[in-house]
Amino acid sequence: MNRYLLDTCTLIEWAIDPSRLSTEARAAIGDGRSFIFVSAASTWEIAIKQKLGKLPIVANIDDLLLANRFEPLSITVEHSLATLELPMHHKDPFDRMLIAQARLENLKLITKDRIIVQYPVTTLAA
Repeated sequence: MNRYLLDTCTLIEWAIDPSRLSTEARAAIGDGRSFIFVSAASTWEIAIKQKLGKLPIVANIDDLLLANRFEPLSITVEHSLATLELPMHHKDPFDRMLIAQARLENLKLITKDRIIVQYPVTTLAA
């Protein structure tokens, strides 16, 4: 059973133009046997960027999750506290949360972020 967590940029690219993702990432996300999770951190980050005008509205996030059978992943206190254990390679709090969630939930993080791969977390290149 393959279990993945999409980082925010991967989710956006999947919604706008999946061809911008790697062949491996598209295969993993599109495989009906994979469990694909989307963190509340990503939907929150998207909402903030849309409100600030830094990101066009890509899709209704609820519809996107439902249409693709993506599982929402809530942020827990345990997730929040796990960010304290991470070195400060990455200053972005959303990315730090995704790393902590992937580690605690035993998920492979699909990302293009070169800083994230410096952490002890399993990744798949997006």
